[in-house]
Amino acid sequence: MSTFPWWDNLVSFCGGGVLIGDHRTVVPLLRLRRLASRQQGRARLGARHLRVSLAALAAIVLLHPIAAPQTQETRRILILNEVGTSYPAIPIISQGIQTALNRAPYHLEFYSEYLDTTLFPDPAVQQEFREFYIRKYQNRKPDVIITVGPSPLKFMQEVHQTAFSGVPIVFCLPNGSVPGAPLLDSDFTGVENDMAPGKTIEIALRLQPGMKNVVVVGGVSSFDRIGLATVKEELKAYESRLDISYLTDLAVPDLLKRLQHLPNHTLVLLTSVAQDAAGASFKSNEIAPPVVAASNAPVFSLFDVYLNHGEVGGYLSNLGEQGKVAGGMALMILRGEKPRDIPMVKGVNTYMFDWQALKRWGLRERELPPGSIVINRQPTMWDLYKWYFLGGVGLVLLQTLMIFGLLWQRSELRKSGKALRESEERFRLVADTAPVMIWMSGPDKLCNYVNKTWLDFTGRPLEAGIGGWAEEVHPDDSSRCLQTYTEAFDRRESFELEYRLRRHDGEYRWVLDKGVPRFNPDHTFTGYIGSCIDITDRKLAEESLATIGRRLIEAQEEERTWIGRELHDDINQRLALLAVELARCAHRIPPANEFIAQVLHAQQRITEIAKDVQGLSHRLHSSKLEYLGLATAANSFCREMSEQSKVEVQFTQTGIPRSLPKEISLCLFRVLQEALQNAVKHSGVRSFTVDLHGTEEAIELTVGDTGRGFEEQEAFTRSGLGLISMRERLQMVRGEFEVKSKPGAGTKIWARVPIKTQSYRAVAG
Repeated sequence: MSTFPWWDNLVSFCGGGVLIGDHRTVVPLLRLRRLASRQQGRARLGARHLRVSLAALAAIVLLHPIAAPQTQETRRILILNEVGTSYPAIPIISQGIQTALNRAPYHLEFYSEYLDTTLFPDPAVQQEFREFYIRKYQNRKPDVIITVGPSPLKFMQEVHQTAFSGVPIVFCLPNGSVPGAPLLDSDFTGVENDMAPGKTIEIALRLQPGMKNVVVVGGVSSFDRIGLATVKEELKAYESRLDISYLTDLAVPDLLKRLQHLPNHTLVLLTSVAQDAAGASFKSNEIAPPVVAASNAPVFSLFDVYLNHGEVGGYLSNLGEQGKVAGGMALMILRGEKPRDIPMVKGVNTYMFDWQALKRWGLRERELPPGSIVINRQPTMWDLYKWYFLGGVGLVLLQTLMIFGLLWQRSELRKSGKALRESEERFRLVADTAPVMIWMSGPDKLCNYVNKTWLDFTGRPLEAGIGGWAEEVHPDDSSRCLQTYTEAFDRRESFELEYRLRRHDGEYRWVLDKGVPRFNPDHTFTGYIGSCIDITDRKLAEESLATIGRRLIEAQEEERTWIGRELHDDINQRLALLAVELARCAHRIPPANEFIAQVLHAQQRITEIAKDVQGLSHRLHSSKLEYLGLATAANSFCREMSEQSKVEVQFTQTGIPRSLPKEISLCLFRVLQEALQNAVKHSGVRSFTVDLHGTEEAIELTVGDTGRGFEEQEAFTRSGLGLISMRERLQMVRGEFEVKSKPGAGTKIWARVPIKTQSYRAVAG
């Protein structure tokens, strides 16, 4: 006989299980829940075929993106059970615990251990179990411990402070209250059971108003007597209204005989019969069927495991819900709550009834409390075939709606087709009267429309204008034009390019072509639309302006060259001769004469003036630039600037050829002069960088400092910085100019001049 017979009474019909974690954690399939939904499954059979048909007609697929797995923190859960999984209460409670913990935002590691007090009741063996578990989890302490049964709870009470200090404990007592409740510290919380026989009697009186007698059936084991004492205490309140008798000290055969001859208006309240008066032991699924079969009165129960043998039911203790409550408490602790802030729960009960037993005893289902669970309900004809009927009606309605929809769609298509034709006609009218050339292309990159202005400009017929527009592009511009168009088309981006297009009289004219992609309302790509305007006059004006500017700069450079040579060859030589003559005079004057100091001072001043004039002549006209090239002239200028202004100029150059077009080398040299002089004058620092970098396509110049900087937008409006003149010089040689500066963050001036420039002419020779 079991030491803890109450585990034998908490038996449920359970299926097999699956292993979770790294130990014997079992997840069973509860037969009770299967039975509660069995009759609903029959009713769903017809609906399943209907849903398949409707899904085929609707043809709607909902796609849900699958989120990439994310790394989660790991939490350890130790479930310490009273007995092993051969007692069905353990799988039921474990299922409830893990159902609640499925919502945890962590990766959970479950560890299930068993004291097996029924198989190994010897205290010495139990002590070995306890010492083993303490050693096992000494270096791998769990985050939460869940105890199931009184012995694991007592074990944790004794060793919590020494072996598992600080680890929260959640207890689950399937039957009874906490033993030694005052000894639990603040790390304990949990759920207790509440048999609640009074509520079962109340619902029985509602279902059977004329009831006069109550017969309580129970056993003689210690567990049976503890439960029976609770029942007797709570039923004292009904002794004035009902005749209550107890059939508890009988052998099972005698008990069954007594149940066959109960008086009218009687109900049977089945508690637990773990052992009868003859010493025979029973499990819960063994005693209930013969009791129900023998009784001539309806049998009510106190535990959900007593249901589905013909019992009516009642306010039943729900083991699965107890497990969910315990798991929910563990989840709250994992999320940061303290056990002392989680109140203990007394009783997790549910109103549950057997539909067939209600019908057998003529009890009215409408009298059941709201939210009651009813199992074994037999489906009606409507339940069995309502989905076929609704499906047929739904198909007829669906077909009717589809017919009306098709008719409406046909009408809308006619309207939209008419509106589309009117819209196209308006577009063609506007396009043909527009003063610009308009073209369109499809997704295949081929032109499918040109307006009348285009045809008039090129002098081609409509068919030739659509198919062969590229033939009118100048041969020198054709490859560049097609490359730009194709790359923009592949990227679905707008583009803008200039090229020469042959007019009807054979003259090539410069045009500015802008194209933008077209999309349908559903964002499908439909091609491009573009426009072209004749910019030949603008090109000629730009060329004329560039020619005038170039001539002005050439005149300025010629004037600089003449002045520089005059200063160097005439003025500077005469100053040098004057210095020499003063030196001779100083040698003729006696040393004691006071006038000699003035002569020597005048000689020094004249020498300094000569050096300044020589430097000025070099800035006005650099002979090194003319004879030695840009790199040498730039290096020499930086060195002279460094010596004259007492600053540090770091000069670097790579890839600069000796021979460059005169206008390019002169332009970059003037930009270097202006930029470095402005930097020395306005930056406030004494260190500067100059870099000349050459490639096959262009020469780049960079002048930088780390000084006080300025606002870029204001720079071109301020006088004296020379930025405007630098930009205009570079424009004359098709160069690029950029200034990057911020107050307090220094300044960088960048210039780029292409070596091979295209000669722009409006008319091809």
